[in-house]
Amino acid sequence: MSCTLWRNTSDNGGMLNHLKSRIIFMGTSELACASLQALALAPAFEVVAVVTQPDRPKGRALKLQPSPVKEAALRASLPLLQPERARNPAFVEELRRLEPDFITVAAYGQLLPPAILTLPTRGCLNIHASLLPKYRGAAPIQWAILDGRNETGVTIMKMAEKLDTGDILAQRATPIASDDTAITLHDRLARIGAELLVETLANAVKNNIIARPQSDAEATYARKITKADGHLDWASPASSLWNRVRALVPWPVAFASLTVGPKTQTVKIWHASLEENRAGAPVLPGLVLHADKAGIIAACGDGGALRIHELQLEGGRRLAAAEFLAGHPLRPGNRFG
Repeated sequence: MSCTLWRNTSDNGGMLNHLKSRIIFMGTSELACASLQALALAPAFEVVAVVTQPDRPKGRALKLQPSPVKEAALRASLPLLQPERARNPAFVEELRRLEPDFITVAAYGQLLPPAILTLPTRGCLNIHASLLPKYRGAAPIQWAILDGRNETGVTIMKMAEKLDTGDILAQRATPIASDDTAITLHDRLARIGAELLVETLANAVKNNIIARPQSDAEATYARKITKADGHLDWASPASSLWNRVRALVPWPVAFASLTVGPKTQTVKIWHASLEENRAGAPVLPGLVLHADKAGIIAACGDGGALRIHELQLEGGRRLAAAEFLAGHPLRPGNRFG
């Protein structure tokens, strides 16, 4: 694998060291907001446009809602564009007229055509929430936790036509702690990505970056999470179930069925921890071993157990175990399925 110095090839490269670099920022989800805010505050850069997805209907009333990036752009009084399709020739021409030095992309939600990738004089940079080539794709944060990884990070890469395959420009790692969830890890990676993006752009202006090609042989894929991924199979090891609970907040949230007497209901499990199984003999996976205000302990397939601290019946509200048990008493012998 060879590495190359990522140099500016335009005639005005020297001038860019003395002028603000013009940035078009493209993003949609909450992950991108910290990076947009960091660029807006950085004195060396001028955000000449923010591009985000159109407002989408949400909630029971299907009322149009702006993306988190749109809200951040409006708060910062930044110019805003919301094309339905990034491939629209009129939109591409609008970007061209802005004469960007860089286009930076973070969780935008559309693949960019070659006409955009080749548009800025200094290149298109993408912020990705994994240590590429691991976890290319839509859900790198969730899959890193689901797979029981103890480390992940952020990659700044030069964009290519194929998803998440561009040359690596910078990376920064962070440990995945035992108390991390997808929420806490998301927020930390957003902050790391914002800091790393500003540093990487500053180094790019100085022609001080070594671009490193990715190894496809080492790549893994983090497919989009679906609601079905939340189902807990109690025959699985306790550590696997614990990782699933941590990885799938705030959506879709891990869930199971709960049988009490003749009635079976769906229950979401928001918070759990690993617990030793003190039953002393093999028991059915999902069987309630103990239930008190400190949590509901259920058996898992490897002889381990999960202590459930916070849960929610379908149509109800999130409850701590003590609150839940006050209205829905459980005893050893009840079972999650």
